[in-house]
Amino acid sequence: MSYMALYRKFRPDEFEDVKGQTAIVKTLKNQIKAGRIGHAYLFCGTRGTGKTTVAKIFAKAVNCEHPAEGSPCGECDMCRSISAGTSMNVIEIDAASNNGVDNIREIREEVAYRPTEGRYKVYIIDEVHMLSIGAFNALLKTLEEPPEYVIFILATTEAHKIPITILSRCQRYDFKRITIDTIAGRLRELIDKEQWDVEEKAVRYIARMADGSMRDALSLLDQCAAFYIGERLTYDHALEVLGTVDTEVFSRLLRELLKMNVHSVIETVNELTMQGRELSQLAADFTWYLRNLLLVRCSDDMEDVLDVSTENLARLKEEAKMIDNDTLIRYIRIFSDLTGQLKYATQKRVLLEVALIKLCRPAMEVSQDALLDRIRAVEKQLEEGIMAAPAREKPVYAEALEVSGEQRKKPELPKALNEDVKAAVKDFRRMIQDTSPLIRTYLKKARLSAGEGNHLIVVLPDEVSAGVVGTEEHREEIQSLIAEKTGKEIELEIRTMESGHRFEDQFIDIENYINMDITVEDE
Repeated sequence: MSYMALYRKFRPDEFEDVKGQTAIVKTLKNQIKAGRIGHAYLFCGTRGTGKTTVAKIFAKAVNCEHPAEGSPCGECDMCRSISAGTSMNVIEIDAASNNGVDNIREIREEVAYRPTEGRYKVYIIDEVHMLSIGAFNALLKTLEEPPEYVIFILATTEAHKIPITILSRCQRYDFKRITIDTIAGRLRELIDKEQWDVEEKAVRYIARMADGSMRDALSLLDQCAAFYIGERLTYDHALEVLGTVDTEVFSRLLRELLKMNVHSVIETVNELTMQGRELSQLAADFTWYLRNLLLVRCSDDMEDVLDVSTENLARLKEEAKMIDNDTLIRYIRIFSDLTGQLKYATQKRVLLEVALIKLCRPAMEVSQDALLDRIRAVEKQLEEGIMAAPAREKPVYAEALEVSGEQRKKPELPKALNEDVKAAVKDFRRMIQDTSPLIRTYLKKARLSAGEGNHLIVVLPDEVSAGVVGTEEHREEIQSLIAEKTGKEIELEIRTMESGHRFEDQFIDIENYINMDITVEDE
C-alpha cells in the first residue's frame, strides 16, 4: 500500500480525538444527544483547525445506528461507509471549483429525495465563500426551508465574504487557532505511535511553526521525519529542513544592529543566504522576535504569552535593557513593511539588506522615529565622552600629514602599473552598468586606485556602501564581470576614506592617470 500522509492517517474519527475545539465539540454532542439538530451550520476558522473533520464526524454521528454520548460508534455500516467515502448520505462539495448557479441547482433538485439509508442527508460545502452571488441566491431558499432530513454544513476560512442573508440562517461556530501546547501534545502522541525518535525541542518548534494549524503541524512533522528516516530528529535538523533560523542568530543580529555595525550585519545575512535560509521567513521570524522583545519590555509577566524556553527568556530580558521602546517600534515597523514586500519581490536579498542598513543608519530616513534614533545616538556618544574633535591649528589638508607623530608622505603611483588593472579601470564605468541595482548605486560614487600587482582598490565614501560592496559575494560578482568583459583577472580591494582626509591624501586617482595617458597617446 502506498504511503499515507500523517494528516490523513491520523484524521480524527470521533469527537474525542478532536483537539483544541472543546466548546464546539461539546455543543454539537449535546445537540445530538438532545435531538436538537439544526438544519444549517457555518464552521469558520483558519486552515487546519478541524472544520471539515468535525463536519464529517457530525455527519456520522447523526446517521450512526448506535451513537454513544453523541459520538458515532465507528462500527456500524453507516459509520464505515461514511468513513470510506462511499455513503450516498454525505455529499462533499468543493465550492472553489463548483461555484456556479448550475451546481447549486443540482443540490436543490437532489434534496427532494429522501436518503436511501440512515436518517439525514448531509451536504458539506467547503470554502463556501467562493460561491458566486448567483449561487448564493440559488442556495438561499433551500437553506431557509430545507426538508427535515437535510443538513447543510458550510465551511469557510473567510466568513466576512458570505452574504448576511446566508449567515443569518446558519448556526455559526468559530474554530479558534490551536495552542502550541495542544499541538505539541498531539504530535508527541502520534510520534510515539509511529515509534520515531524526535527531540522534545524539535516537537515544540514544529508546533510553533504550525501557527495554530494542526494539519500544518502534521505536514511539517512528516517533512522533517522523511528527511531523517531512521535517525533522531533534533531541533537543529528541524531548522535545517524547514529553512528557518535559530533564535540565537536573531539575538546576534539584533546586537549587531544596536552596535550599528553594517559590515557584521551584512555578513550575517550572507551567512544565512549561503545556508539556504528562506529570506521571507527570516524577516517574518525576526519581526516575531522583536515582538517578543517588546512584550518583555512592557511587562514582567509574559512567560505564558511568549512560550519560549527559560534560556531564551533570559536572553530577551537582557536585550530588553539594551534597547528603548521607540527604537524597537521603529525596527518592527520597518520589518513589518519588509515582510509584505518580500512576498512579491524578485530581489529579496537586496530588500533585506537595505532594510538592515536603514536600521544601522537612521540618517538614511527622515521619519520621526528615525530622527529620534539619531538624537539618541548623539546623546550616547556624549555620555561615552566621544566629543567633537577640536579645531586644528594647521590646515587639515597639508602637503604632509602627521600620523602618530610621524610624517606621512602623499601616496605615489606604483612604478609599473599592472596592465590587467589598466584594462579594468578603462572600462570600469561602463561595466558597472551590468551589476545588480544595489551594487551599481554604490559603485557610481566609488573612486579607483591601484595596489601592488594586480590589485584594484575601490574606494567608497562611507562604511555603509563599503559594507555592502565588500561582501564576498558582491566582490566576486564584480571580479567575474571584469574577467568576462576584459578577459583580465584582477584582485579587488574595498576601502573607505579616513574621516577628515581627502581621497588624494590617501590614494592615487588611477582613473585620472589612465585618462591622461590615453590623451597623450592620441596626440
